[in-house]
Parts: sequence; structure tokens; C-alpha cells
Amino acid sequence: MGPDMTGSSAATGRGVRIAVVDSGVHAAHPHVGSVAGGVAIDEDGREHDDYVDRLGHGTAVAAAIKDKAPDAEIYAVKVFDRSLSTRLTTLVAAIEWAARHGMHLVNLSLGTARAEHERALDEAVRRAASQGLVIVAAAEDEGVRWLPGSLPGVIGVQLDVTCPRDEYRAVGVNGSTVFRASGFPREIPGVPPERNLNGISFAVANMTGFVARARETARNGSIDEIVRALAS
Repeated sequence: MGPDMTGSSAATGRGVRIAVVDSGVHAAHPHVGSVAGGVAIDEDGREHDDYVDRLGHGTAVAAAIKDKAPDAEIYAVKVFDRSLSTRLTTLVAAIEWAARHGMHLVNLSLGTARAEHERALDEAVRRAASQGLVIVAAAEDEGVRWLPGSLPGVIGVQLDVTCPRDEYRAVGVNGSTVFRASGFPREIPGVPPERNLNGISFAVANMTGFVARARETARNGSIDEIVRALAS
């Protein structure tokens, strides 16, 4: 295991555009502050203007990112409506929306273990990378391989229950660098951490905040440059 790291402490994610593909974002939440824009994509791939979060998950994810990268620009890409589930075609459409609208990063606090989706997601990742988009997603959780986080060209994240929220760990897994981060979101006053939302979703969100710091200071913004900066 590598040492604990905090990323570029002077960076704040300024100028970095992050698409939070989730249940939307409640922009007025004090831990979020503002949302630069967004879209909702339904199960038929149609786009709508209503990206308000009615489940709370996307807002908590956005808050965890803003905690690490307070000057990053958050864009809500809503793919969850009444439950935390969506279709493959909707997820692919969300990644394509982010690439088309000039996002630098995509936070995917979600994934699938279904191997039959690998080809479509691999193609989506490759198309996104060709347009300069870097995806941060869960690589593995409790022994289950997740897609697209375990694919080449994605910054893969694992949950580390021993890692403090303001640190991350870089580890080598099968010749690739994977990052481990805390699974806790921002603290809510008066609520014990174990009673709050927690898990791999927030390990991804916490890591996206660190990635945004590295992206701010990157010269070309490639995934290889960002991974090297984070692992060095």
C-alpha cells in the first residue's frame, strides 16, 4: 500500500468542470452552494431541464466533491429519478452529454457488475477519452468488479474504511494504479458518521475532488498525466 496523500493542497479545482452523473443536485444545499448547469436524461434517452435531486444521493455526492474542490464547477446530470437505478443506454447518453458539453471530469458514483455491458461501456469510455473527458468511477467493491470503473482509461476507485476523508491512497492492482478513499461524505452536524450515507459512492466522490485538484494544475489534462500527479 502506498502512503496517504492529500493531493495538491493549494489547488481548489478552479476552472474544472465536473459532471455528477447521479440523481441530480439540490443546488441550494449549503454544502453545494451552486450548480453551473445540468440536464436530466430519461430511460428513453430524452433530455429534460429538471435536474433537481429528489433522492438526496446526488446532492451528497456533489457536496463531497465540493468539500475537496470548492471552486470546481458542478454540472448535474440526472439519470436516477424515483430510485437509484437506471438503464445502460441512459448511462451512455450521460457520458456522451458530458463529453459534448466540454466537461473535464465525470463522477460516476454508480456502476454495474453485468459483464454483458462491458463492450458498450468500453466504447463509451474510449469516445469520451478521445474528447478529453476523464471518468472517475468505482473499480471494485466487496470483491465485485464494477463497470466502467474497472476498465482501462477510467480512474478506478476502491473503498478504504481506514482512510481519513482528507486523504487518499494509490495502490498497484494488476499493473494499473487504483485509488482508495474514504466512504464517508461531508459530516452533518449532530449526525454520527455511521448514521449518515456512506459507502463506495462517496469514496468515488471524495476521489473526484482530489482528481479535480490535479486537473486544475495539469498541463494537458490527460488521464495519464493526472494519474501520475496523483500517484507521485
